[in-house]
Amino acid sequence: MISEKKIVVIIPAFNEEKSLPNVIHDIPDFVDEIIVVNNGSTDNTSEVAIKAGATVLFENEKGYGAACLTGIKYISNLNCDVVVFIDGDYSDHPEEMNMLVNPIINNNYDFVIGSRIIGKREKGAMLPQAIFGNWLASFLIKIFWNYKFTDLGPFRAIRFLSLKELNMQDRNFGWTVEMQIKAAKKKLRTNEVPVSYRKRIGQSKVTGTLGGTVKASVKILYLIFISLFKN
Repeated sequence: MISEKKIVVIIPAFNEEKSLPNVIHDIPDFVDEIIVVNNGSTDNTSEVAIKAGATVLFENEKGYGAACLTGIKYISNLNCDVVVFIDGDYSDHPEEMNMLVNPIINNNYDFVIGSRIIGKREKGAMLPQAIFGNWLASFLIKIFWNYKFTDLGPFRAIRFLSLKELNMQDRNFGWTVEMQIKAAKKKLRTNEVPVSYRKRIGQSKVTGTLGGTVKASVKILYLIFISLFKN
C-alpha cells in the first residue's frame, strides 16, 4: 500500500514562480513531503513554493544535477522509502505520480521512469531535437548495457536505497542519463510507464535554446561513452 510508505518528491526549480503552484497543487496526497530546490532563481520561486506548502532548499550552483543532489542530501536522514523527481515547469502531470510509485511499492521494481515517448504528448511539447536525443541515448544504452529505455524523462521514481547505491555525481545536464546508466550497470529492476506531457510554462533552459541543446547533447554522449570504461 502506498499509504504505508514514506514518499518524498524533489523538484529542482529555476525561475518557476508561474508554474510551481500548479505542480505542487497536483501532487497526490500520499506524498509525505514536497521539496523544492531553488537553483539560483531571481524571481519568487521560493515564496510561491513555501506558500503552496513545500519545503524549500537553496542551491546557488546552477545545474539540474546540483539541485537534485542538494535534495538528496536533505532527505538522507528522513528514512524515506521512495523518491520521486519531477520538473517544476508543469510539463509533466503530477497527478499521474501513482503510476510511477505503484510498481515500486507493489511489484518490487527499484526504478520507474515516466516515458513521454510511449505516453500521450501534446503537440509541440517535445521539440524534435529532444525526441532525437532521447532516442539516441536510449539506443546506445541498449547497445552497451542491454537495458531498454525509451526516454530520459525527468519524471521518475526510485527506491531510496537504490538511489543511494547509485552514488549520483553529475551536477548539470547529464543527471538523468547518469541515473539510467548506473541503474543498468547495477542491474536494478527498472520499468517504464507512459505518462502525459504538455507544453511547459515558460521556456526550457535546455532544449529551448541552441546553446543549451548542444551542451546537453555533448554531456549526455560524453557520459555514455566514459561510462563504458568505469566499473
